[in-house]
Amino acid sequence: MIPFWTTVLLDLAADDHAGGQAFWAAVTGYEVSAPRGEDDEFTTLVPPHGDDVLKVQRRGEGPSRLHLDLHVADPAAAADRAVLLGARIVVRHELDYVVLTSPAGIPFCFVTHTESQRPAPARWGEAASLVDQVCLDVPGSSYEAECAFWEQVTGFEGAPARLPQFRRVRGPAGQPIRFLVQRLADDGPAGAHLDLAATDRAAEVERHLALGAEVEHVDDFWTVLRDPGGLRYCVTGRDPFTGDVSA
Repeated sequence: MIPFWTTVLLDLAADDHAGGQAFWAAVTGYEVSAPRGEDDEFTTLVPPHGDDVLKVQRRGEGPSRLHLDLHVADPAAAADRAVLLGARIVVRHELDYVVLTSPAGIPFCFVTHTESQRPAPARWGEAASLVDQVCLDVPGSSYEAECAFWEQVTGFEGAPARLPQFRRVRGPAGQPIRFLVQRLADDGPAGAHLDLAATDRAAEVERHLALGAEVEHVDDFWTVLRDPGGLRYCVTGRDPFTGDVSA
């Protein structure tokens, strides 16, 4: 059951929620929707053009993290299949969505909402950027099994990446979020982080620093940052319009 859309949820710790939501709205250039949910815990970051790909949830407890929503026609059937592939169901909700964790422990949901138009990159003067990728960070001991799981549960095509510690999981044209799986050097917990594509990586990083981010590490191909609440993410030199790597 191939997902027809993917949404990333920024699950922000209660103390980091207000600042984190404002930061990601400024980084993307998206508007914050009216809150919803039993405790007004959910908002959507609404792009000027195209459909939603980023949402924010205020967590009741626990640190900030990410989770994925995979949009499918039948969440219950997709969840049953995912369990056969090694996932664990956390809750089947009466509102027709299912919360699960992958074999390595990465949280995700099957939902039914329909979307179709990929947002355009935001322009910042002569430069442009776009949140267009989620990187699944997996311990080496779980890496091969986790790659196989995400390829099978999504029906997307696995492919080698430029660097040996990464593997791509390629969705069909029009998918708003690219998947990358990273083999971690240690056996810490599995997780996920966002990647932004930018036409001018240095300028994009400076823009984020002015908004309150901090640089953690600079690599040849990406810069690792932390948002004001400590959530790690990367700015890359990929073309935000095509996804191509410049160098």
